[in-house]
Order: sequence, then structure tokens, then C-alpha cells
Amino acid sequence: MAPDKFKGSLTAPRVAAAVARGLREAAPGVDVRCLPVADGGDGTVDAAVAAGFVRVGRWVTGPVGEPVPASFAVRDRTAVVEVASAAGLALLAEPAPLDATSHGVGELLRAALDVGCTTVVLGLGGSACTDGGAGMLEALGDTSFDGVDLVLASDVDNPLLGPSGAAAVYGPQKGASPEQVELLEERLAAFAQRTGPELADRPGAGAAGGIGFAALCLGGRFRPGIEVVLELAGFARAVADASLVITGEGSLDAQTRHGKAPYGVVRASGDVPVVAVAGQCSVEPGDLGLKAAYALLDVEPDLTRCLARAEELLVGLGGRIARDWVSE
Repeated sequence: MAPDKFKGSLTAPRVAAAVARGLREAAPGVDVRCLPVADGGDGTVDAAVAAGFVRVGRWVTGPVGEPVPASFAVRDRTAVVEVASAAGLALLAEPAPLDATSHGVGELLRAALDVGCTTVVLGLGGSACTDGGAGMLEALGDTSFDGVDLVLASDVDNPLLGPSGAAAVYGPQKGASPEQVELLEERLAAFAQRTGPELADRPGAGAAGGIGFAALCLGGRFRPGIEVVLELAGFARAVADASLVITGEGSLDAQTRHGKAPYGVVRASGDVPVVAVAGQCSVEPGDLGLKAAYALLDVEPDLTRCLARAEELLVGLGGRIARDWVSE
């Protein structure tokens, strides 16, 4: 079981647990291993904890300045930090496109270094801010990343500036009006000019409202988020003797092929057949390399009831998958 979260409904561990329950009820002898995953956005720390990392809690500066409880994950000398935990859009009662800050992300990074971590995975996704990582760098101050492998886990390759940059593409998703997008672009351009103009055009600099740019200034290197998480979870070892892999996310659609977790799971599974669960599926499963897809809306077409009963419905889908794919 290697699903991502169903955004706005269930975390990846809850999705995995529900489907696993259905599998075990329908096929009591089945050996199910749950390895929930993420693509670098919110849920990345949860996936690391499910893989055996220890969660470390900290109060940090939230996206609009108020203290918020956040966490990162640690195993040996590796830390997993996610932007969404400290500067996530989900932390806001209402969008604050001009004021949201990445300051708390810097506080989490500093905390990870303080406990002795020499590899830090920073999951870039779900941010509320478009500050170019200025708040993050301010919080870090003179903190040195010499000798630290800063891995930037993301499926985004946007530059910092321009029509495909952080403000133009993601600003509207964070509540910015066209006029505010222009102002954010001006701010980002000025910040980049002061901080590292040669990095502004790098792929991924526009990730997480430009936090990718600031992380590049610290010496960070980009990797596809799902690949990083699968490594942390030990997916290659787990899939080696598997007869079936079950993945999933809230919506299987045309974007799934572009760095999303289910497609990464398919590519990492080799010859092992992969099926998926989803809230909805708007593509042919075969186009994603899937043998089949099982969608909640196919069982319960009413969206309100589907969301309310998501966990229960996933248990049912687990039973269907067992009957279709598991031989006792």
C-alpha cells in the first residue's frame, strides 16, 4: 500500500489503513505492508514518520506571524521538513497573498541542524507565501549549511520570475488578484537581484512561492519529490517480493503523470502490477501504467456523501481489490 493523501479529505496513512482493512477482511491471509507516500507537499513528514522516522514538534512563526505548532521528522542524521507544516495555505483562515511569510520554514530548518542532522530533505509544496524565501533566510540568519546536503523535494520546475514564475502561476491559487500578482513579481525581482540573480532562472526556483530560490542560494539541490520519499520509505526493498502494489491520490487526472506520487510509484514498481484508489479518475488507468483504478465517486456519486464516507468507501474498495487481485 503506497498511496498519497486524498487532499482535503484523508491523510495518506489513513487511506492506506482503510484499504488495508478492506483487503484483510476480504482475504484474511494477505500480507499487507503500508508505506504511505507524498510528492514533497503536505504529508511528506507523515510519510517519513510512517517509514520509521521520529516526529519532532516545534512552535514556529506561522504564515501570518502567529505561533503555530509544526513538526519535522528525524532518523539517524537525516531530517525531513515540509514547507506546508510551517507556511502552508491550510494554516490560514483566509488567504494573505501579500503578507504570508516563510519565516517558520527557516525556524524548522535551523531546528533540524540543531539536533545534528547533516542531510535535510525540504518538501516544497502547499505554501501560502510568495516571498521568495525571504522570511526563511531571515529566520536562518547566519546559520551555515556547509557540510549539509540540502535536498529539495518537489515536482515543480518553474523559474522564480516571469509568466511561468512563482507569482504569475501560483499567486492566484493563493488568493492574489492580478494587481497583487504584479506587485509580488516586482518584490521577487528586487529580492532576487539583491540575493542571487544568477539563480532566478533555475528550474524549481519558483517552487513554494520562491522558497526554492532561497534554498538554491543555500546550496540546495532539486530531486523529484516522490523519488525522495520512496527512498526514505524503503520502497525498493518492500516491493521486491510483492505481488501487487496499491497506490492512489484524491484525483487521478492528466496531471498525475507530471511528478505526482501515483505515477512515481508505478515507475518504481518495475514488473509488479499496480492498481490505484482515488476519489475520482478522469483518465484511462492504462495511460498511467495502472492495471486498474477504483474511484470513490463511482461508488457514491454524491460528492458531499462521498467525502463524508471516504474512509468507509475505501474499506469497500479494499475488499473489491482483494477479490479482483488476491488469490488465497
